[in-house]
Amino acid sequence: MVSLSPPVCDFGRPAIDFNLPGVDGRRHTLESARGPQGLLVMFICNHCPYVKAVLHRILRDARELATLGVGSIAIMSNDPTDYPEDSWENMQRLARDLAFPFPYVLDATQEVAKAYGAVCTPDFFGYNACLELQYRGRLDESRKETAPEGVRRDLFEAMRQVALTGQGPAQQMPGIGCSIKWTA
Repeated sequence: MVSLSPPVCDFGRPAIDFNLPGVDGRRHTLESARGPQGLLVMFICNHCPYVKAVLHRILRDARELATLGVGSIAIMSNDPTDYPEDSWENMQRLARDLAFPFPYVLDATQEVAKAYGAVCTPDFFGYNACLELQYRGRLDESRKETAPEGVRRDLFEAMRQVALTGQGPAQQMPGIGCSIKWTA
């Protein structure tokens, strides 16, 4: 496992469209995932210890962001060949068991992850209502272990600011996660 941090936010970079199959049996696009005040695009997977450490917080934050008009979508771009926990069936099971409040979609070709410049799981891209990038940072202080309760909710606070003002915070702490498992 290789740990990586994504680059800093490229403010104003437009969101890239996609059309991906969801574990709910529907196809999801940029337009169908967005909310009236913005969109959170998350690259996650099932097996990554960094994702496992924060998954319940991701679900909590996505539910709260929805009340502010921010849509969310989770994209799984890993090659499951060496990581069977990331299989389609396990994606379906995880989303069902935890009642994901957002679409969980498969980027089997990895083209969407490459187009976004995603490098790790989790990797968060926060867009405003005009679908301009405003946040590319961490969820909170968690790493492979969940940070203590009460830590600053970096992602949630940033996306609340985006929903209210259209602008993300100038100072952002980079995230960290497992490298995306690219196909050969």
